Amino acid sequence: MKIWSIFFSPTGTTKKVVASISRELSMLLGASVEEYDFTLPSARENFPDIDEGDIVVFGTPTYAGRVPNVLLKYLDTIEGNGALAVPVVTFGNRNFDNSLIELRDILQNHNFRTIAAAACSCEHSFSHYLGLGRPDAKDIDELTEFADSIAAMLDKPLSAATVEVDGIPENYGGYYKPQDRHGNHIDIRKVTPKVGKACINCGLCARVCPMGSIDFNDITKMQGICIKCCACYKLCPTSSRYFDDEGYLYHKKELEDMYKRRASNSFYFAK
Repeated sequence: MKIWSIFFSPTGTTKKVVASISRELSMLLGASVEEYDFTLPSARENFPDIDEGDIVVFGTPTYAGRVPNVLLKYLDTIEGNGALAVPVVTFGNRNFDNSLIELRDILQNHNFRTIAAAACSCEHSFSHYLGLGRPDAKDIDELTEFADSIAAMLDKPLSAATVEVDGIPENYGGYYKPQDRHGNHIDIRKVTPKVGKACINCGLCARVCPMGSIDFNDITKMQGICIKCCACYKLCPTSSRYFDDEGYLYHKKELEDMYKRRASNSFYFAK
């Protein structure tokens, strides 16, 4: 048996969640952990060979209430070979909507057997305040208990049933449209970050962009789409990346005001 830690994680929070579950399973089951990070474009040209006896903890963030749509073409190429799987989604302290049921279905449709699932609140990619510092120590404790419960499940014969999770099946309810507290929609699809004077041209922003959209030769230029993952914004060593679009900043402030409460994590197990 091998424990696979597989994830898309531009700002590192999904990686932290998936790794916490995988690490605990590894310790309890005496199995090694293999990591596959498909955040960067080059990693989405392949997928590891998964064996039937493996356990895969598979994580993506929630974008617009769904699995990021830029990943769907790649996720249609993966193969589980009958391995057990734990779909995991993260969300920025608002709601995971239908991302978890969509990820579960993707894995089931590609020959994984989903035995448990989780949705974990994390710091929002747009903000340094919304869900600040999450996953934090309390979250890690919950994820550890979740892994303990999964390990205990393996002591008993497993049914072929798919883990049941919250969400709208089949069409997944469409994509969440950013809106303020009055229900007014805010279109930020074409918004991109800008570069300030503190930039030292280290090129880190271009290296971490999951879409390969920042020009390595001129990091002020975008040569592809921006999915607002905010890896360039959050990981910049001089905080040189910033947004100045009024609609984006208004939406960010509304999120911070509307979702100050600590969102709960959700855990599910196949029966």
